[in-house]
Amino acid sequence: MRLKYAAVFEQTPNNYSAYVPDLPGCVSTGESLEDVQSTIREAITFHIEAMLEHGEPLPEPRMSQDEAEAHHNDVLAEYADTDSELPAMIGIVEVEIDTRQSARAG
Repeated sequence: MRLKYAAVFEQTPNNYSAYVPDLPGCVSTGESLEDVQSTIREAITFHIEAMLEHGEPLPEPRMSQDEAEAHHNDVLAEYADTDSELPAMIGIVEVEIDTRQSARAG
């Protein structure tokens, strides 16, 4: 099954990070944007596979890129000073998930 999740990519002073608003706890870091794009794809795959192995429902993508950006801005407004800004890029990350794995786990 092919799934597409909106991801937020941030450049910090020391590296890049990414998170997926539709998958709480699914985060990644990398030395470059290319690194973090690769590692967030892996993180999404592992996150979903672990959920399926534990019998949890498949988390369908819900957020559009615009909704993910609004979510990111809300998080910044809640936790950051009004003068601070963490630039973000919003992208869609596509992963291929083997849903047959959930049948093997059950």
